[in-house]
Amino acid sequence: MSPDSVGGEFLDNLVWAALTGPHRVFAQVNGAAVRYHPEVAPFSAVAAVSDPGVWADLAALVGPAAVVSVTGAAGPPPPDWAVVDEIPGVQLVDVAVRTAPAPEAVRLTAADVPEMLDLVARTRPGPFLPRTVELGTYLGIRRHGALVAMAGERLRPPGWTEISAVCTDPAHRGQGLASRLVRAVAAGIRARGEHPFLHAAASNTAAIRLYESMGFRLRRRPPFRTLRVPAAGTSGWAGGTSG
Repeated sequence: MSPDSVGGEFLDNLVWAALTGPHRVFAQVNGAAVRYHPEVAPFSAVAAVSDPGVWADLAALVGPAAVVSVTGAAGPPPPDWAVVDEIPGVQLVDVAVRTAPAPEAVRLTAADVPEMLDLVARTRPGPFLPRTVELGTYLGIRRHGALVAMAGERLRPPGWTEISAVCTDPAHRGQGLASRLVRAVAAGIRARGEHPFLHAAASNTAAIRLYESMGFRLRRRPPFRTLRVPAAGTSGWAGGTSG
């Protein structure tokens, strides 16, 4: 499988594809704009069309002056949408990952969320919210009862599942825990006939090297962009209510 030839529209506008597909149960929708329930994930998207009205739909969905993480293929936002943050990223897809179960891993549930949030706060693998665990299977490894490593499933466009929240407590790094969990999560994704993929900050070269050594390959370099919606009454705000 060539990284350049896979994914197509689903991975190019993956939040839209997930929320209008397998993850529609988590979607809030207004016209050509969607977002995850705010307790599940921070991501929003607009349809991959050139109509500037998609931005009015998103403004109406999230509200004036809201801060949103936007991904999609609709081009740049209107000039009155402020860019709060933009981090260069990479998207990697499975081309030759050797999957394997991790016998010591345990399935994490809502009861484990306080520990998961604590581990995320200390290791900063990316956004993880109180209901993110509902998006798919999350696996963890414990030492003396404490959660020290985890990985799980997040965005799910048709035919694909993102591996996310890959993190290890600093005191337990260098033991291959992250690799074991990624292989185990990937095994579960493959077992239901889907393809694993993941994202990383472009600056996280150590993680990228690890993923490439496991059989992931670079597909594209999407920015991780956070925007502020214009305040009420400005040209970018159309009013309206959430879907």
